[in-house]
Amino acid sequence: MGDRFERKIVAVTGGASGLGRDAAIAFASEGAKVVVADIASGEGTVAQIRQAEGEAVFIHTDVRRAADVESMVARCVSLFGGLDFAFNNAGISGAFSPLADYDPDTWDDVIAVNLTGVFLSMKYEIPEIIRRGGGVIVNLASAAGIKSSQDVGPAYNASKHGIVGLSKGAAVQYVGKGIRINVVCPGLIRTPLSERTLLRDEPTARAIIGKHPIGRVGEPQEVTSLVLWLCSDESSFVTGAIIPVDGGLVLS
Repeated sequence: MGDRFERKIVAVTGGASGLGRDAAIAFASEGAKVVVADIASGEGTVAQIRQAEGEAVFIHTDVRRAADVESMVARCVSLFGGLDFAFNNAGISGAFSPLADYDPDTWDDVIAVNLTGVFLSMKYEIPEIIRRGGGVIVNLASAAGIKSSQDVGPAYNASKHGIVGLSKGAAVQYVGKGIRINVVCPGLIRTPLSERTLLRDEPTARAIIGKHPIGRVGEPQEVTSLVLWLCSDESSFVTGAIIPVDGGLVLS
């Protein structure tokens, strides 16, 4: 256990698995108290943190619903005394159909989770972070939020571009309140979600990996280490940044 985030409180949406789980465990390993927020059970993440003598709690949260997000943040404050950091990571991929074939209900669902979920999270996180005297929000977008991709659906592209724009505006609005807001844009990272979709078979995986100049899939800790750095004092002059962690994908 480290102490970089001792006495700090962090909320991680989508913390039950994938990048969210990895980040929640990493924050706890550095001394933070962690709220694992997810629509799926995050008890496995919490159990792993507690086994390592960290502090964490799971709060069932559907980021599409304002009442859920508001309640999650309120419970975080009630349980731990405030909120210093947030990693707004919850997201879904949706379908991979071309735009003209894309189902409107799928569009609504992807936008609701990926974009509205980040909006609602920041809406309720920001006042509590201000009450703590400032802090950091990191929003997860994607390399598809910088460079549109034919390998994902139109709702995914739109939602991730939306996160970038939303975060830039919020960064300018709240920098004077002591809040830094940045965006992390991963390329293909090995997570349960990517293994079910973009890595689902060898030909698909080979084609997508081939678009990454580095020639391989990223690992969760390569994203997590950046998220933690952005929340640390080491990045105190960084806000409104849109940072790819993508093996050169957006350059190809």
